[in-house]
Amino acid sequence: MRAFVAIFPPLKIRAAAVTEAREAIRGSAARVRWVRPENVHLTLKFLGDVREEILKYVDAALEEVCARHTPFDVELAELGAFPSTQRARVLWRGVGAGFEELRSLATDLEAALAPLGFERAERPYAPHLTVGRVRGRPASIDLPPDAEGAEFRVRHVELVESRLTPEGAVYETVETFALSKKNQGTS
Repeated sequence: MRAFVAIFPPLKIRAAAVTEAREAIRGSAARVRWVRPENVHLTLKFLGDVREEILKYVDAALEEVCARHTPFDVELAELGAFPSTQRARVLWRGVGAGFEELRSLATDLEAALAPLGFERAERPYAPHLTVGRVRGRPASIDLPPDAEGAEFRVRHVELVESRLTPEGAVYETVETFALSKKNQGTS
């Protein structure tokens, strides 16, 4: 099973992130393949192929990590491009509030999954929602200086199976892991 660990914002926020990006770069949008809103997510850890026999250990690691983190709010921030706006290949929405909580969660997942044979990421974790990919050669894209910051509450993470089809990737949640409610005020 090809899998990753992620957070899926509410569908309304995912759809708005794609729409706002599309509207922001109208002139360059013809070469962009937009991500379907149902597939927009914050990846915490890409796992790759997960063998059935270690799935219970992955589940246990995710359960343990999530028990150490409480729910938190995330606010979307600027629109950006990887590797740069002058050579854009991937368009994304960044994260303002909640950045440190996401980084802490991702770091703990890295540590918990490494003993199971999952390689640690080479780069520091940079939370973002991928909203589009440039087709063909990289593009130079003018991005607006700011974007509306939608906010949502993170209450759980998901272990997701990714199946590649001719129509694109299809994601299916395998299991959901709630963040701990301990030491949290009422919300």
